[in-house]
Amino acid sequence: MSATTASDDPALLRIEGPIATITLNRPAAYNSINLGIAQKLEQLAAQIEADSAIRVIVIEGEGRAFSAGGDLQTIGAAAEANTVTPVVGELLKHYHSFIETLRRMPKLSLSSVHGSAAGAGMGLAFVTDLCIAAEDAKFTPAYAKIGVSPDGGSTVGIVGTVGTRRALQIFLAEDTFTAQQAYEWGLVAKVVPAAELKAATRQLAARLAQNPDAAIAGTKSLVYQAATTPVKQQLDSEEHKIIMAMNTEEFRIAVKKFTSKSK
Repeated sequence: MSATTASDDPALLRIEGPIATITLNRPAAYNSINLGIAQKLEQLAAQIEADSAIRVIVIEGEGRAFSAGGDLQTIGAAAEANTVTPVVGELLKHYHSFIETLRRMPKLSLSSVHGSAAGAGMGLAFVTDLCIAAEDAKFTPAYAKIGVSPDGGSTVGIVGTVGTRRALQIFLAEDTFTAQQAYEWGLVAKVVPAAELKAATRQLAARLAQNPDAAIAGTKSLVYQAATTPVKQQLDSEEHKIIMAMNTEEFRIAVKKFTSKSK
């Protein structure tokens, strides 16, 4: 195990074999997103993307909450001073770069949510490839209440999963919803008792990390492009990616094992 961050950093990284864990580390501020944490997350994502040994990224929150979303103290002060455009623009430049890297990299991301996930924190929970949540997790859209529209990848993750009408319901008609509701809507893969969240997250991350690199990379890009790609182009992508994967050593070993069993 290697620690690659100092304990007072706004986000921490630890790497254990093929699994990297990012811990949001502003517990006193309920892991709300300010410029410091956004820059750190962008930097950690770039570091993980460049490390070919990592297959799975877990994102968790330190303290009592996963993340309360954008830091309203910073944003409120900017609104008072009429500096919203540069301040929020700079914050989102780094934060959105982090989200884009998460979605693009040929590795699986898993959010592990306890306590509150609000605003951009809710968005982060659902813009990862998969989410595991404690029974006590609460998801709070929080945007409309303060008169704004979603950011931080909130519409990227949610609309693709639940569709347009449910997304409008979530953002404009739900004050808060439970882990169980999120599970029923397909946003959460698994709900576990709070005391078991860490162990269950490790178990799921380990299971995901068993997938060979080519399987993860090919599946992730095909799944995300499927909704917006014409059929012929999608089938061509499937052909290209499966042939690439079949040229790997992992495939040769796996297929040998399978065919020797079936004789």
